[in-house]
Amino acid sequence: MQPHIIPGNPPIEVILRHSTRARRISLRVSRLDGRVTLTLPKGVREAEALDFARQKQDWLRHQIARQPDQVQVGIGVELPFEGRPLLVTQGSGRRVDIAQGELRVPGSVDRTAARLQGWLKEMARDRLTAASDRYAARLGKSYSRITMRDTRSRWGSCSSAGALMYSWRLILAPATVLEYVAAHEVAHLKEMNHSSAFWDTVDDIHGPCMEQRKWLRDNSEFLHRYRFGD
Repeated sequence: MQPHIIPGNPPIEVILRHSTRARRISLRVSRLDGRVTLTLPKGVREAEALDFARQKQDWLRHQIARQPDQVQVGIGVELPFEGRPLLVTQGSGRRVDIAQGELRVPGSVDRTAARLQGWLKEMARDRLTAASDRYAARLGKSYSRITMRDTRSRWGSCSSAGALMYSWRLILAPATVLEYVAAHEVAHLKEMNHSSAFWDTVDDIHGPCMEQRKWLRDNSEFLHRYRFGD
């Protein structure tokens, strides 16, 4: 995918994406990070597609302006952990610690974001592994492995080989939301689709999940607003 710049105030970076399936030129502004993607059907020239994007630049700037502000994580920043807002502060000792509404990060201030990100990934793996084990046992299935990523388009996935993938940012969401995503992906070990049989499976191993699904729809972009220098 190639980036192009539409000049103006502010300038807009547009990522060009060629697609053999698309039937028309389309523009998409990601709710997660404001990234603009311009999709070109087969046979459409880049110049034509970019001209289409320039005609829509007022709409694009309006959509981008609606995105939540990015937050660079560091000392003094409020960061959610399992849905609870905590103040990031300078800690002592060797490990990240939670106490009195603070997320205390030891070591050099310059390394706060990186160290905190590593700890969050560790906590996410612990929580998601435990949840996946529990739901897989209820289902009577087993998975092959678990990996943590920082995905933008999905919170988890399950491959045909039984490999589970989760976004480590789920540790920022309420614990009930993390639990639901784990149950959702484990259910795919039995039903590799989103049929009624799949949702019945989710209900069987997890219980009702409409509240958690709504939370993700309403709050996904806010979990991606926190930047760790990556």
